[in-house]
Amino acid sequence: MRMFVMSLAMLFTLVAAVPRAEAQETHTASPDALDAALQQHVSTSTADRDTVLRLLERDEVKKIAGEAGFDLRRAASAVATLSAEELASLAVQARQVDRDLAGGQSTITISTTLIIIALLIIILIVVAA
Repeated sequence: MRMFVMSLAMLFTLVAAVPRAEAQETHTASPDALDAALQQHVSTSTADRDTVLRLLERDEVKKIAGEAGFDLRRAASAVATLSAEELASLAVQARQVDRDLAGGQSTITISTTLIIIALLIIILIVVAA
């Protein structure tokens, strides 16, 4: 009986010590795929950041910001602190404003002016928070 109990204890110890089969499965994404996804995210964030900064450097935006009393240097430095979601949202709006301004409009419409002011306010609120 004692030998049976010892054998049973050894069996349970071995079963507990052997790694589970599911723990030995390979990852569903290869390291190359993970690296590619990370590079895509970084390049998207960089492109979004550049889009917002490029908009803040436009003469029309500088004029509107000056009239509204916004400090563009502070807004430009705040762009570096934005989260990916905030940056993506601002980049969409910045691209729309850039298209409107590059589309040959000689004057800035009210909607474009409001979008620029909204962008500046959002950037400053994020920095203040």
